[in-house]
Amino acid sequence: MVLKHYFWYFKNAISPKTCDDIVNIGLLRRKKLATVGDYKENHKYSIKEKKKLLQVRDSNIVWLSEPWIYGHLNYFIHTANKNAGWNFDWDWNESSQFTIYKKNQFYNWHCDSSEEPYPPHYNKNIAGKIRKLSLTVQLSDPKDYKGGEFMFDFCNSKDRKAEIFYPKDILSRGTVIVFPSFIWHKVAPVTKGTRYSLVNWSLGKPFK
Repeated sequence: MVLKHYFWYFKNAISPKTCDDIVNIGLLRRKKLATVGDYKENHKYSIKEKKKLLQVRDSNIVWLSEPWIYGHLNYFIHTANKNAGWNFDWDWNESSQFTIYKKNQFYNWHCDSSEEPYPPHYNKNIAGKIRKLSLTVQLSDPKDYKGGEFMFDFCNSKDRKAEIFYPKDILSRGTVIVFPSFIWHKVAPVTKGTRYSLVNWSLGKPFK
């Protein structure tokens, strides 16, 4: 899909206090290893299987569902969806993901959406829907870590060369970036310190 805008961002949009509040809540709760695909949390993985999973993603996460967090995020989702000209129909947010990237942790190239909607056995707010819009909040001061660059690949075809873009304007703390969930992106390995972020996905019926 060719878009006029592949992402939309709001610089320093979340206050330092709100960033602190989100980080403090996230750090107080039990963290778990971030997973991808059909990872089964209670399954005993072999060292080889776990190593393969960690080739795609290595970070720790906490799920947050505080209403006040959505009160902050939804304004930016609606505004970006309109201003960027996407105008995607969506009606639900998944739980927000507080993500911790320590030294050598990363998330390789991926997109957040799936070709298939969530199956019927999920709750009624999610079943039959797909991720349409992704949002990331930069919670860390860029002085507190090195590496961990957030990058896009705007190439939507396997037959074309990668179109890597690293938007440096989104580095400042409290910056919010919104983009269609089918856009490929990654977080490069952190080389020093710790990077904190908050991620959220907006759901709607599949595109027609």
